[in-house]
Amino acid sequence: METLLYAAELVQEGGTYKLVVQDVVRDTVHVTPVPKSAVDKLPTFLSVLSSKLGSAPARGRR
Repeated sequence: METLLYAAELVQEGGTYKLVVQDVVRDTVHVTPVPKSAVDKLPTFLSVLSSKLGSAPARGRR
C-alpha cells in the first residue's frame, strides 16, 4: 500500500515560476521561487535521478 507523504507542483504565474510542496503528513505547504534556468533543466534532472535510483516509471495524473 502506498502512502502519500509529499505532493509537489511547479506553477507558472506570469513570467515567474514557483515550486509548491505540500507535506501531507504535517499538513503544511512550502512555496519557493524557482528560476527559469532550473525549470528548463528539470526534465534532465529527473531523468538522471531516476536512472541513479533505479526508480519505478513515472505515474501520470488521473
